[in-house]
Amino acid sequence: MKRVVITGAGTINPLGHSVADTFAAMREGVCGIGPLDIRDVDRLQIQIGGQVKGFEAEGRYNRQQISLYDRFTQFTLAAAREAIEQSGLTFAGELAARSGVVLGTAGGGVSTWDDNYRAVYEEGKNRVHPFVVPKLMNNAAASHVSMEWNLKGPSFTVSTACASSNHAMSQAFMMIRSGMAPVMVTGGSESMLCFGGVKAWEGLRVMSRDTCRPFSANRNGMVQGEGAGIFVFEEYEHARARGAEILCEVAGFAMSSDASDIVMPSKNGAARAMAGALQDAGIDRSEVGYINAHGTGTAANDKTECAAVADVFGPHADQLMISSTKSMHGHLIGGTGAVELLACIMALRDGIIAPTIGYQEPDPECALDVVPNEAREAKVTVALSNAFAFGGMNAVVALRKT
Repeated sequence: MKRVVITGAGTINPLGHSVADTFAAMREGVCGIGPLDIRDVDRLQIQIGGQVKGFEAEGRYNRQQISLYDRFTQFTLAAAREAIEQSGLTFAGELAARSGVVLGTAGGGVSTWDDNYRAVYEEGKNRVHPFVVPKLMNNAAASHVSMEWNLKGPSFTVSTACASSNHAMSQAFMMIRSGMAPVMVTGGSESMLCFGGVKAWEGLRVMSRDTCRPFSANRNGMVQGEGAGIFVFEEYEHARARGAEILCEVAGFAMSSDASDIVMPSKNGAARAMAGALQDAGIDRSEVGYINAHGTGTAANDKTECAAVADVFGPHADQLMISSTKSMHGHLIGGTGAVELLACIMALRDGIIAPTIGYQEPDPECALDVVPNEAREAKVTVALSNAFAFGGMNAVVALRKT
């Protein structure tokens, strides 16, 4: 079994348009959640979100590209460029033939759906743009990344709601570990912050009207965000042979299904995924220093996740730091695990633990060290990134300092 490392990272999210900007915001506990600037926002009950501000497609892509790129694809390509440039890789010959792309998204081209439904049903138009289908399809971002960087190996999209990015990254990890591919571009993206996207989520009655306060006793729901996180996963010996800078090692992964309820989380399912990731990585639970929690800010998720952590880690749970960066950037749905992986990399490389901001009142059912409100300096050698999705689909990635 081959070792897998990360040699490139890129992002566009509510905290910043680069990894460096995102790390700086996480260190400072910046809140990227605010009033939404979208069409018909006055018709929405929920008028806040983690919106990417200052991102102008016209300055990045030409007219033909914009006609093909939904906002989620635009985010993906921008983040992929940063990641691939950092990796220093150029894909040609055998490397191009064997390297690929696996990305996660839950909604794909939601903005394109929204715009074209509005055109047909509200404005009465009888025709839509001929590129609507290739623009909105969930695999659009993966396809455009493969074309832009000449990646001719296995390329596809994973869609498992809020666990999409972690499931996508797991597939990339397993392909490299098995020897199927030397390099994979992976991660995820999402852009649901349009009228239809927010209106649909309102119906679930799990949304906060003011902000996201994970683990706080007075938490009142999740907040949607948008953006992308993209990484270059590479076989360790391949990276070492070319003298690449290694950000960290992807040590293990596990997934589980609750097989119980379409929206309510299961402590057992989450615990099995965390324990499985440790077993897959050959890591003792006492080695784990930080967990980036799923931590949505809903009453059910937060207490269930804390109970699962306590079950898996036993007495060591009291020594863990567990934070939810959704308190800063919101819940990026299918893209959230990818942006949250950045917090794990920051913990391992820089010794900075991103905080759970907005924390106000202790909750006895979330009685762990949730790194409240302020970032913390701490030496961490192993970190976990949790993703627990609607449908009971759980995916946990284990990372190790190199």
